[in-house]
Amino acid sequence: MARSENERSYDELLRMMSDATKPKHTERKKAAEPVHPEEPEAEQQERHDADPERRQHKNVREQERPERHTGARKKRPEQHAAQAQRRERYVNRTEAGEQHTELPRHHERPVGGRKKKKRRKHSSVRVYGVLIMLTLIFVISISLSVGIIEVGKDMLGINGTETLVVFNIPDGATTADIAEDLKEAGIIRIPKAFIYFTRLSNEDANFIPGDHEISSSMAYEAIISELTGTAEEEDKVYVDVMFPEGITLNEAAYRLEEANVCESSRFLYFFNAGGLGYNFENYLPSNSSKLKFNKMEGYLFPDTYNFYEGMDPEDVCQRIYVNFDSKITQEYYDRMEELDITLDETITLASMIQAEAANEDEMKDISSVFWNRLNDSATFPKLQSDPTSKYVEITIKPNIDLADEAIFDAYDTYVCNGLPAGAIGNPGLAAIEAALYPNDTNYCYFYADTENSVTYFAETLEEHNQNIEMVKQIHAGTYDPDAPLDEGEGEPENGEADE
Repeated sequence: MARSENERSYDELLRMMSDATKPKHTERKKAAEPVHPEEPEAEQQERHDADPERRQHKNVREQERPERHTGARKKRPEQHAAQAQRRERYVNRTEAGEQHTELPRHHERPVGGRKKKKRRKHSSVRVYGVLIMLTLIFVISISLSVGIIEVGKDMLGINGTETLVVFNIPDGATTADIAEDLKEAGIIRIPKAFIYFTRLSNEDANFIPGDHEISSSMAYEAIISELTGTAEEEDKVYVDVMFPEGITLNEAAYRLEEANVCESSRFLYFFNAGGLGYNFENYLPSNSSKLKFNKMEGYLFPDTYNFYEGMDPEDVCQRIYVNFDSKITQEYYDRMEELDITLDETITLASMIQAEAANEDEMKDISSVFWNRLNDSATFPKLQSDPTSKYVEITIKPNIDLADEAIFDAYDTYVCNGLPAGAIGNPGLAAIEAALYPNDTNYCYFYADTENSVTYFAETLEEHNQNIEMVKQIHAGTYDPDAPLDEGEGEPENGEADE
């Protein structure tokens, strides 16, 4: 059967593809041959076969072909059918005048052949999920283990100190309040664990208000026993000791000895030693001045304390320290920073105000006089406060082991410049507030009428001297409000703040 034009073009296309895959030296030889597109196909084939070199090459290929294809897999009938269908489609498109832009696909997957399996990713996802779960379980286990260990250490008082702390339970305090206070005092670290342990012990309603001596080395059970009053106690004789505002540390020590609480000398030793771990101690100078008589004068907060006879002096100091520490709030520390004044300077100034004031209403005006002089040290280098001179004569000189003029002068504000070396007494809360919040005045002088508990203030030295003369006349019974007052004589340089 004669082949159509389309079939011949298909065969020509196959031949072109076959030539494209031949070695380069064959291509070069073929390129050198003359092309005769106008010759019929039969004549071209005859001329091609007449070439001796090509005929020899063809014979060699025919001899090698059986060995090269030995063992080659035969095409299945479906593959022959698929190739026939592609050839028929190509011929039909060419006859219809369509432009065929792609070559026949000799290696197209045969119809009905086996599909390639896609790789599944589910197995890797499952592996990652298992790893994440194992990691979470490990982290949670470690966290729980650490938490259980910390709770156990806190319950047993491990790593605590033997130092006794005076812990106060206020009236109406709940178990949660007590637990938080214990944490703030450094006795426990985990309040929730303490609350849970207390409820398991059925002791959450049995806490006794008041002062209790406990330490951070005590187990929960021992702490609860102490706070509920169920711990065994020795027979103790309790006494109340009252310290008024302005009392000196030496006077307080004598009162404690008179009440059979402890020896005055041992109390003074432990109180001045400090280092009991309270917050206010962090604001004290690390190196105390050698000119100080009592290092901790001013830090015995005036109040009524409950002690017992034969009490350990260190425990007595603990109760006083904890009371002072609770009175000096963060607001006061912030105010000190604002005024650029230390805690020690604040207490020293407050002790002077406490000693000078006849009543609390005058304290902030007296404070303004001292502040006005401190802020104008060029005009008023000395504060000239009488109670500082009396402290030297009444307190320091009788109790010092070896007389030291440098210490005497450091406390006498008629001799030293500015504030004295330390406090001259123990001020109350009103005097401390007055030191931090003085009234805004122009007063630079004041004169205290101690007999009538009245203080007179002045802006100038002339007014101050008139006030002194007026008080003298009042005491003598010769004061006439309408009569002029003398300015006085013999006033020291810069005048006195008081007399």
